[in-house]
Amino acid sequence: MKMKNRFLGFQLILIGLLFMIAFGCEETPKKDPVITWANPADIVFGTLLSEQQLNATADVPGAFVYTPGIGTKLNAGTDQNLTADFTPTDAENYNSATKTVLINVLPSTTGTVTDIDGNVYPTVTIGTQVWMASNLKSTHYAFLEPIPQVKGNANWDALTTSSKAYCWYGDGVTDSTHTYGALYTWAAAMNGAVSSTANPSKVKGACPKGWHLPSDAEWTQLTDYLGGESISGGKLKEHDTTHWKSPNAGATNETGFTALPGGNRSENGEFKGLFNYGSWWTATENNAGYAWGRGLTYLNKYVYRDNNFKEVGFSVRCVKD
Repeated sequence: MKMKNRFLGFQLILIGLLFMIAFGCEETPKKDPVITWANPADIVFGTLLSEQQLNATADVPGAFVYTPGIGTKLNAGTDQNLTADFTPTDAENYNSATKTVLINVLPSTTGTVTDIDGNVYPTVTIGTQVWMASNLKSTHYAFLEPIPQVKGNANWDALTTSSKAYCWYGDGVTDSTHTYGALYTWAAAMNGAVSSTANPSKVKGACPKGWHLPSDAEWTQLTDYLGGESISGGKLKEHDTTHWKSPNAGATNETGFTALPGGNRSENGEFKGLFNYGSWWTATENNAGYAWGRGLTYLNKYVYRDNNFKEVGFSVRCVKD
């Protein structure tokens, strides 16, 4: 009887030891590392991502991989994701971790220019060119000569290819029309200068002192730099639908050019396209009655190259000499 009890006791001790061994071999749960990374300060378009933005830290040793990585040039836009994937050195005791922050990329405005009327325009550098970042509003040439304002469809319809004229969309003068700038005939935009195919055009036209009306070749330089006519419109258009009609397809305004849909005035005086599209003159004619222009629409991200009646009212952007 005593032997049975001893044997039973030995069995209980053995079972206890097995339980202890079993529970003692359970893995200790891995810990999650603490990743510290604040939303980086805003950057200007063209700034490459660096350790100044990609500067996450962890409370344990390890390595970070960033997406997008160092050296990336982001498009302009707000609330863009930056992600850091962390692999701990002590992978036996710590889990991997991921953290995402947001960064704003601002258009690369580089300064301002003021016209003879006192209107102030932001400017942007795109490649080697410096462009106005809003449409021309001037009612005078650089040496104070007034540009004739023409109101009424019949009066506009009576214009010829050599007529200098400007108007505000709808023949009004409101904060809205000033936002989109004035519309000019080709002769007014050129101020009587002859056509130029040169780059730069050297046509002062209606532009402020130190600036000129871009030739067809200068517009082509711009669109080529941005990847071609089929995609560059999106990079030039204001990116939301504050002024553009929805959907404003493909718009990023990553250049800061902030193209606006000022519409146009047809050769017979009819106003068309406000909110839908924008049209801009070049300093290059196609023939005696037509000149080349560029157009953007809310429907896609193209830049259209078209020749148009010189009597049509288009917007104007100027390029620095």
